[in-house]
This record gives sequence, structure tokens and C-alpha cells, in this order.
Amino acid sequence: MRTPDLYNETHQARTAPPTSYEGLLGDSIERAYAQGIHDLEGLVNYLNQAGPSGPNGQRWTEQSFQQEMARLGA
Repeated sequence: MRTPDLYNETHQARTAPPTSYEGLLGDSIERAYAQGIHDLEGLVNYLNQAGPSGPNGQRWTEQSFQQEMARLGA
């Protein structure tokens, strides 16, 4: 008797594994949330201190963060 294939439904739909940059960014956002930072201004400040850098190595702004989240979520 053959064991049935496992079905793994994830909570996110991805077409490829996350890049190193995406992993670092996600980890940094999670650390900010764990410290009680839940507003955009605070998150942007945290990212500018802890990294990773924003797109093209620039400092994060509220606008660049929103644009990057939209790009990554597309």
C-alpha cells in the first residue's frame, strides 16, 4: 500500500522561495513588531536603524516602504 502524498497548504501564495533580501526584511519587520512598533513611522525608523536598507540602498521613507510592500506583494 502506497502512502498518500502529503498536502502542505501554506498561508501565503508564492511562486518562488523568498530571496535573501525578502527574508532579511521580513525578519526585521517581525523584530520591530515584537518590540511593540506597529505604526508606519516607527517601522520606517526601525528599518533605517536595523536594516536592511531600502530599495537601491536608500534610507527607508514611508512612501518607499509602501511602494516596496506593493511590489513584493504583486
